[in-house]
Amino acid sequence: MKPLDLVIRLEWAIVALAAVIFYGSTGISWWLFGLLILAPDLSMSGYLAGPRVGALAYNALHILIVPVLLLLGGHMWGNAAAMAVALIWIAHIAIDRALGYGLKLPTGFQDTHLGRIGHKARTAKENQSLTRSPG
Repeated sequence: MKPLDLVIRLEWAIVALAAVIFYGSTGISWWLFGLLILAPDLSMSGYLAGPRVGALAYNALHILIVPVLLLLGGHMWGNAAAMAVALIWIAHIAIDRALGYGLKLPTGFQDTHLGRIGHKARTAKENQSLTRSPG
C-alpha cells in the first residue's frame, strides 16, 4: 500500500470513530446501531439486475451527501433519531473507505473509484505463463 493510500484510509478510520463517538452522545440505543450498521449493504442486491443497476443502487447508499444532510437537518430540528441514523450511515461509509471499498463502477462489483478490490487482476502475460506446459 502506498503511503498516501494509508493516510487516506486512516482519515476515513478517524471519520468512522468520530461518527461512533457522536452516535454515543445522541442517547439512542446501541441496538439501533447494531441493527443498521450494515443496512446500506442491502443495496448490493441491485447487482441481481446487473452491474449497471447494482452500481447505481450501491452508490446511492454509499455517498455522503444524504447522510450529512440528514445529520444537519436532525441537528437543526433537534431530532436525535435522525442524527443517530445519519451517524450510523456515515460510520458505515467511512468504515468501507477505511477498508479500501469505494464507489462502484458500472463495469462490475470489484471495480471501484479507489481501484479494483480483491485479488489483483492477472495480466495476459501472467495468464499465459500459468497455462504453459512445462518442458
